[in-house]
Amino acid sequence: KIICLSGPPGVGKTSIGRSIARALNRKFFRFSVGGLADVAEIKGHRRTYIGAMPGKMVQCLKNVGTSNPLVLIDEIDKLGRGHAGDPASALLELLDPEQNANFLDHYLDVPIDLSKVLFVCTANVVEMIPNPLLDRMEVVAIAGYITDEKMHIARDYLEKTTREACGIKPEQVEVTDAALLSLIENYCREAGVRNLQKHIEKIYRKIALQLVRQGEIIDATVCSAQSMEPMKDKVDSDELGLDTVQKENSELVEGSDSEKVGETCDAVDEVQTGLSSDQSPSLEVAKESEEDKEIETKTIEKILVDKSNLTDFVGKPVFHAERIYDQTPVGVVMGLAWTAMGGSTLYIETTFVEEGEGKGSLHLTGQLGDVMKESAQIAHTVARAILLEKKPENPFFANSKLHLHVPAGATPKDGPSAGCTMTTSLLSLALKKPVKKDIAMTGEVTLTGKILPIGGVKEKTIAARRSEVRTIIFPSANRRDFDELAPNVKEGLDVHFVDDYMQIFDLAFGDEQSQNIK
Repeated sequence: KIICLSGPPGVGKTSIGRSIARALNRKFFRFSVGGLADVAEIKGHRRTYIGAMPGKMVQCLKNVGTSNPLVLIDEIDKLGRGHAGDPASALLELLDPEQNANFLDHYLDVPIDLSKVLFVCTANVVEMIPNPLLDRMEVVAIAGYITDEKMHIARDYLEKTTREACGIKPEQVEVTDAALLSLIENYCREAGVRNLQKHIEKIYRKIALQLVRQGEIIDATVCSAQSMEPMKDKVDSDELGLDTVQKENSELVEGSDSEKVGETCDAVDEVQTGLSSDQSPSLEVAKESEEDKEIETKTIEKILVDKSNLTDFVGKPVFHAERIYDQTPVGVVMGLAWTAMGGSTLYIETTFVEEGEGKGSLHLTGQLGDVMKESAQIAHTVARAILLEKKPENPFFANSKLHLHVPAGATPKDGPSAGCTMTTSLLSLALKKPVKKDIAMTGEVTLTGKILPIGGVKEKTIAARRSEVRTIIFPSANRRDFDELAPNVKEGLDVHFVDDYMQIFDLAFGDEQSQNIK
């Protein structure tokens, strides 16, 4: 099969392709088609043109020298389209198992059998790949890594390779687990580990510089301690050993053999060592040995990277705690969102602006997209219907001007999955009742109050864990996605699956009266 590995940048798609080739004991060839706009790159030029070349596949077979290599086609979602044809259409023949048994290269003009070649493609966004091309591939989605996985990757692989590259011995440095966890949580929340690798490299480069500077200081102390005495030795030995050197030179002129020369050199060395040892008093020797011991202890001194001094190596944290409220006040509910960085928690805040007969309206802020604005209008209608059903005498929505905001204001947001969160926020304000502590929810709501499925269950669950949320509400259609998650992601979470909004209403506001009495 032709496999397409899809996922965010830095999750190791190219590395997986290389590992498959190593496991199958096949030759590996990689070519990137990102921005490729010329069909001749794939199909080859006709030989009538000056500078004509065969296509990439012929070059590949020529380089590897086997008929069954593993060919990694990188960035297949970023194919260009130039004046010289559409490369995506040219790839159809290459990637179709029915057609590539006799692939015709324009340069060779001879059918080539590519049926034994194993193709692996990589892409960031599957939606960007043309449909006929996508139809020929088996898509394997690679999700981002969770904190535990990043910790293992950093410890077992990234640290080791970076240490070797910087020439640092393992006993010279220690990065604590707390520092590594802080680095992942506060600096590198991306789905992949490329940014984490950059930060680890930055830490080790600075450590290497510190070690070199320490070494220079130690060398300087050694030199200053021993500089005076060797000078004396040299002067004395030179005066006394001058005759022997002259004799040695005269012997060389006479044509003495190499053995004699060696003997005379040894004799000179013995004289010099004898002189230096005779002239150095025992007290100075004792001092020197003490200094050497001190120097040894200095060199063994380990550099410790802890949570407290992490900012000295990588600067201030990029991300801050997403949790703004310990207990959410009236009109504020925590939702779960999927972002390019993985998952994150976001608050939906609703406040009362003014009251007046027939002034019922909803004002939206927070850089919301069109889908999210529509979602807010649906939530307003659903909340109004539920309040009418629960408390017919309460005219809150009919007479109140409301303001709904989704922080942070500078971050663009879109998507339908905040529908149930917005509805809960509006009802919390209407009933003047805060929702339960440590609860987060996600799900698209319809006008009749049905809850539709959403995407990014893994990322949203990880975001909830990071914000220490204990109760999560998911649409019941997402139960299968949640069941597929690793046990360490699911443990300690109280997850509820709902298909109607009234179930969320009972979960969010159920035991609130008893809590208030307490």
